[in-house]
Amino acid sequence: MDAFKLLSRSTKLTAKTKTKASNPRPSNGQAPNPQLFGQDDVKVRSASPQGGSRKRKRGQDAIVVEEIPQELDFFGGASGRREDKQKKHEQQVSEASTDEHLPAPRRTIAAPKLSSDECKRLLRSHKIKIASLYTPETSSENAKIEKTKKTAVAEKTSSTDKKKHKAELIVQPLTSFSQLRARYNIASVLAENLDDQGYSTPTEIQLGALPLLLGSSFESYGNGEDSRSVTVTKSSEDNGKTKLDVDLLSIAPTGSGKTLAFLIPVLAAIMEDRRVQKQEGRAEEGFSGPKAIIIAPTKELASQITNEGRKLSRRTGVKVTSVKKGMRIVSDTQESEMDQDANEEAESEPEEGEEGGNNEQKKAGKNLPPVKADILVSTPLTLLHAITSASGSVQPLQSVRYLVLDEADVLLDPLFREQTTATWLACTNPLLRVSLWSATMGSSIEDLAASTIATRWSTLTSLHPTTTTRSPLLRLIVGLKDTSLPTITHTLTYCATEAGKLLALRSLLRPTASSLASSTTPPLRPPFLIFTQTIPRAIALHSELLYDIPPEAGGATRLAVLHSDLTDTAREAIMARFRRADIWVLITTDLLSRGVDFRGLNGVVNYDFPASSAAYVHRVGRTGRAGREGGVAVTLYAKEDVPFVKNVANVIAASERQRRGGGGGGGGDDGKSRGMQQWMLDALPTPSKREKQGLKRWGVASRNGNGGEGSAKSRISTKSGYERKVENNRKGAVVAARRRKLEEGMGEKEDEGFGGLGD
Repeated sequence: MDAFKLLSRSTKLTAKTKTKASNPRPSNGQAPNPQLFGQDDVKVRSASPQGGSRKRKRGQDAIVVEEIPQELDFFGGASGRREDKQKKHEQQVSEASTDEHLPAPRRTIAAPKLSSDECKRLLRSHKIKIASLYTPETSSENAKIEKTKKTAVAEKTSSTDKKKHKAELIVQPLTSFSQLRARYNIASVLAENLDDQGYSTPTEIQLGALPLLLGSSFESYGNGEDSRSVTVTKSSEDNGKTKLDVDLLSIAPTGSGKTLAFLIPVLAAIMEDRRVQKQEGRAEEGFSGPKAIIIAPTKELASQITNEGRKLSRRTGVKVTSVKKGMRIVSDTQESEMDQDANEEAESEPEEGEEGGNNEQKKAGKNLPPVKADILVSTPLTLLHAITSASGSVQPLQSVRYLVLDEADVLLDPLFREQTTATWLACTNPLLRVSLWSATMGSSIEDLAASTIATRWSTLTSLHPTTTTRSPLLRLIVGLKDTSLPTITHTLTYCATEAGKLLALRSLLRPTASSLASSTTPPLRPPFLIFTQTIPRAIALHSELLYDIPPEAGGATRLAVLHSDLTDTAREAIMARFRRADIWVLITTDLLSRGVDFRGLNGVVNYDFPASSAAYVHRVGRTGRAGREGGVAVTLYAKEDVPFVKNVANVIAASERQRRGGGGGGGGDDGKSRGMQQWMLDALPTPSKREKQGLKRWGVASRNGNGGEGSAKSRISTKSGYERKVENNRKGAVVAARRRKLEEGMGEKEDEGFGGLGD
């Protein structure tokens, strides 16, 4: 008799209960495939490796050649010519490799080059679109021809049609990280670091962006005037391969691997420059300055990028540093030598009563050497302070060759725009390459980026007339623009009032068996994030939920609040505890809504309604990252939020359509819409442009802390207004009694007259 049947006889597990028990969650482990789209093609190829067709399947990774024993090579006679060609190709690649220390199992050869139609099909299956936003003129004479009024009017009328029919570009996609070594000749140490980190299958943004940034050629196709070929800028040639220099604007969903997509090309380029300088015998003496700058909107994101860069740059000699307050990047050249001599004389002679050691310390602090790092990661304001001289002028960064703007839509928003553009224009190297990355990017941000590049280029051409070529600006979009991940389950919950929102949040923290049985959506399991609109509301919500987690589960230690008013040390400690799973529920503001990677986060709760659809996309994008399924996004909204719900509802509807279309890898969807029906979208009011701008700038007026209409009702508290009134009266009575007692004591002292001299 089967022992398993005997032991499981009393359990009576059905297929339905087994599937419920194995409910996928992002914290369950590593996703088998981090790609969001094109999973059906991968399943078909893995199910039938031979495919039943002699045609090579698209998307094949690098081929690792293994010697087959002659007695097992049943098809040797039929495919002898192919094997001979492949062995010759492998021998050429192994001879061309200069890294003798590379282990034999890691020596791979690139897959055969795909045809134009195969590349087009593969890019479309992964929903990758590459277009050119600017095409350099092929000759200077055409640029000097003045346009007549008729042509100008015709261009204005046809500008909308050109935007709709952009020429799409074709590039050889990167289907495996093992192709980086043979196809792009990156350093072996960098390839080993990628392998050690477990990167094998590239995501969509890596599949399309890495070939563009590492130097693949591309072709254009399309209709209209924009279908012309893109001019190729040749930077260097190696073994007959032409490397391209492009400016890239990338839009990809949250958690799709954008950090890795811009770190690998920067590291590979810096290591290649060092190798060429060493071979030519013109290695630089000393430190000439940073080679790359990466700007992020928050300190948490900058710290995360620094950690990822250090993992990839291990044993490469490339130093990645996060800019801190007080650091200096370049030496101050604004002061004259006379002023410096005068300052040295004044500092060398201490005044009376002043110790000379303090002046020496000040002088030593002022003359600190600049930070020696190849890649600098910083927030906009910290970086601007580091490159600003004592006289207030921004110093030029001539050594910087690569500028990366992570979360570019925020960095070019009015909040950070002046700081970001000041650093951008300070990079005076004519060979500067710019890349902008975000999950949401409006057309205004694209136009601003293109105009900034054009303005900077015109300034450089006036200063350096020899610079006659300009690299193309390309745009890469993965999936639908400004949409959420299809692997997340979205839920909109109407709570009417603030008290209802607090009650709904408590039911999520401690669900009952009946609520779990009646719910049609997956339950929200810790760890998860809770987003609020302002810092005072985050602190108040933390105080309300402090004792909601039972002591058996850890009590108040499992709950924390994170906001920008905390010190850097406190913020780093909370982040470390949350990553170690010591904290289960983290209450925060939009500080953590951008770029921060929590791979094991099971869900997100929007306690306060997001300020825009882009804010919603970034908030819920903290879960379901790198292809993980099972993330839950719960949005609570009250009566004040109803006029703005349609923005978020449209994002949820687009995500559900993407899931039903089979592009999201499933997530357990059965083809039915879980949240948004068409009648709900039609019933919701459409906010005006002014209302959208006001919500994005100030948030909901009753919750922004300015004492607006309904601010008392929007207070986060379980106590009623009458109870708060009684408490305030009691506190006021106590304060008044203490004041009266103090006044009476002061009055008695004043009444006491002069009693004369005692004996």
